[in-house]
Amino acid sequence: MRLFLTRFFERDYKDLPQAVRDQCDKQLLNLLKNSHHPSLHTSKIHGVESIWEGRISKDYRFTFQIAEDIYILRRAGQHDEVLKRP
Repeated sequence: MRLFLTRFFERDYKDLPQAVRDQCDKQLLNLLKNSHHPSLHTSKIHGVESIWEGRISKDYRFTFQIAEDIYILRRAGQHDEVLKRP
């Protein structure tokens, strides 16, 4: 699997605090190694077709889609904000 970062994800990522960016990097590596890694808590977003969420930390999430062998990273940020606009 490979990662593709949308411009929205890139912008969101730059706005994250450094400690959260570091944790995000770790979680993205976990996603590449094992999308079912327990710390990711991956799940489909209810009411939105084909978009998933993964956990960065207790308060932060990222969203993604899967297309063939690519994880398309869509958004990253605080839990409630990311789920409003996945």
